[in-house]
Amino acid sequence: MFTGIIEEVGSIQELRFKTEGAIVTVGAKAVPEGMSVGDSIAVNGVCLTATLIGSDSVQCDVSAETLRRSSFKYAKPGTRVNLERSLMVGGRLGGHFVLGHVDDVGTFGSKSASGDGFEMSFDFPPALERYMVYKGSIAVNGISLTIASLGKGSFSVSVIPHTFQSTNLNQLKIGEWVNLEVDILGKYFERFYSLGRETNGRDGSRITADYLKSQGF
Repeated sequence: MFTGIIEEVGSIQELRFKTEGAIVTVGAKAVPEGMSVGDSIAVNGVCLTATLIGSDSVQCDVSAETLRRSSFKYAKPGTRVNLERSLMVGGRLGGHFVLGHVDDVGTFGSKSASGDGFEMSFDFPPALERYMVYKGSIAVNGISLTIASLGKGSFSVSVIPHTFQSTNLNQLKIGEWVNLEVDILGKYFERFYSLGRETNGRDGSRITADYLKSQGF
């Protein structure tokens, strides 16, 4: 479990592709401190398990599924990546609940000045459209952001100067791939609702659209 508040921007030192999956070594100064083998770390929003900890690096295995779902398949040595250690019990939740389970990749569309910060737009695949909510949360490369505007196949976020300077958003190029994770609450609701509709057809369950509306959903 993560919060989407980036601790450090590191860089990929080595990425070795295997028959199934890969092994990635990420250079970092701060996040290795206090980590142990087996701990979780979000690398550009992807939850990975540390298999080797150095004084200035972390090595992780990358599964074949993660390669298919994330931008790791396009990464290379030198790629800058956002890093966040897993949330500690009792820690502050400054962003939103981020699992590190990337749903799909999108692409960086545009950037324009907005006050002291920027408005940045991203394109997303059609399969994620039903989870996109105006003023809802989204993780882009592991960064907790709020959808400021929503269109057909694209959304924009307002980025404050601190976030822009403290993450790899400042290095994105037009068309570059980014990892997207939608808010887990929407996926849970969709699953519960679809199961409720199926159950209603079999045994008269009260979980219907009218029932959910009456309960404030």
